[in-house]
Amino acid sequence: MINNAAEAYKRQQVMTATPEALTLMLYNGALRFMKEGMDAMEKKDYEQCNTSLQKAQKIIMEFQATLKMEYEISHQLMPLYDYVYNSLVEANMKSNPAKVQESIDLIKELRDAWAEAMKKARQERGAS
Repeated sequence: MINNAAEAYKRQQVMTATPEALTLMLYNGALRFMKEGMDAMEKKDYEQCNTSLQKAQKIIMEFQATLKMEYEISHQLMPLYDYVYNSLVEANMKSNPAKVQESIDLIKELRDAWAEAMKKARQERGAS
């Protein structure tokens, strides 16, 4: 029963979120799955590691698919997303936690920059 309520709440959050908030949720989800994958890798639970890292990879692919290439920033993000995606594949295939950590660090930086941009945009909207 509690699980259903939590799922319903989470679903409602996603359904009512702004595109900016959804992007932040995706960054946080990717980080969570990478951490889960790394934890599973350290426990030698390779099935769980594979599942978690593939979920992170799917989020990175979604970021790539939704980039609007008419913006300059997209030309800077695409190679970064490519690198993270390929690092996660390599980490998964070779059980390399350093590659997962590197991906976590890069995505954390992007997530933090995104959160800061959202905060700044809110402040600017509030000032006008």
